[in-house]
Amino acid sequence: MADEQIQEELIQEESAPMTTDEKGQGESDLKETLKKIKETVSEEDPKPSSQLNLRTILGGDLLTSEMVRSQIWLFVLIVAFSTVYVAFRYQCQQDMLTIDKMEQQLKDAKFRALSSSSRLTEKCRESHVLEILKQNNDSLLHQADQPPYIIEVPE
Repeated sequence: MADEQIQEELIQEESAPMTTDEKGQGESDLKETLKKIKETVSEEDPKPSSQLNLRTILGGDLLTSEMVRSQIWLFVLIVAFSTVYVAFRYQCQQDMLTIDKMEQQLKDAKFRALSSSSRLTEKCRESHVLEILKQNNDSLLHQADQPPYIIEVPE
């Protein structure tokens, strides 16, 4: 439709009186101009090159294509996010290893504390203390024969 309007405008501009020779040349110029306009103007998207092979990729021809140049910031953003993702994942794994190591150390420390506490409790029992006193022949300390009683002191 736009081509028809352009064609009508060009015909109206050239509708001035001409000789037959000039009319033939004007019409051929008009046809040639319309042909050039139709070749340069199209509503279709340009088709990407179908010759995508290893040589074009390694040669760098792919990087100079219009599609890649227009999306360069998207590629930079994707690379940046990928780098950050990998770095955070690595850091998280390192932290998890540290946490596991510290939990193991905590278990070991709890076990040592529990075992020393049980040994101390065993050695501090009254029966054990009396056995040690009997072995040392200490006659000053012995088990009481009478139960303890409360002494009340008036104030």
